[in-house]
Amino acid sequence: MKKLLFGLALLLAACSPKPQAINYGTDECDFCRMTIVDKQHAAEVVTTKGKAFKFDAIECMINYTNLKEADEFSLYLVNDYLTPGELIDATTSTFLISKNIPSPMGAYLSAFADADKASATQMEQSGELYNWNEIKMHLKK
Repeated sequence: MKKLLFGLALLLAACSPKPQAINYGTDECDFCRMTIVDKQHAAEVVTTKGKAFKFDAIECMINYTNLKEADEFSLYLVNDYLTPGELIDATTSTFLISKNIPSPMGAYLSAFADADKASATQMEQSGELYNWNEIKMHLKK
């Protein structure tokens, strides 16, 4: 009985949704198939079953998830523009579209963990700020 419970616990832990490291320069975008190299604009989603999908740009992640059922995903992650390579929760991030900050797929879209830092960057670089729901709607247009 103990072996069965241990095996079940191990199985559940193996399928728990958690981020996977992005291997920059090696991993391929699951939407556009480009190699992921930009540590400021990459993104990742993790399904409820624990499978991670990686993207070279935030808009690739949003476009990919728009083609799927929303309840299929457990985690939406984006790189913090000011902390390259650090994945943060996309649903609580602030997004900036600024023509002065190029991104891999040309949407000029960057994410920030801190709304005040996003505002400060907007003051320096111009552009428009969005929350998670707003950026998803904006990209659907």
